[in-house]
Amino acid sequence: MDSIAWMAWTWPTAVFFVLLASTLGMMTWLAIAYPEAERVGVLRIPTTRGDRLFVSLVLAAVIHLLWIGLVGTDPIFTLPIGEGIDISSLWLATLISLASAAFIFRTV
Repeated sequence: MDSIAWMAWTWPTAVFFVLLASTLGMMTWLAIAYPEAERVGVLRIPTTRGDRLFVSLVLAAVIHLLWIGLVGTDPIFTLPIGEGIDISSLWLATLISLASAAFIFRTV
């Protein structure tokens, strides 16, 4: 059991799944309210919102796995709340993933 202990539910994990569900819900609403035609971006292939979401989620997974493998998840600072809440360096990978997702949605 110790080999999968890192897969426990944590606040970052919960936030990730809440944001993922919110994104899927919002994209479903957008597809119904504002149907779109495929568009051609810098890759010169036609893509839809769903395609761009899929690419950005795969890229986010790759960024996080590389970050964990190369940088690790050591705390970068502690919030002075209660006994202190450690903020993992993995949040930096999340910010990079969000920036890359915004780039993908604007250009691909």
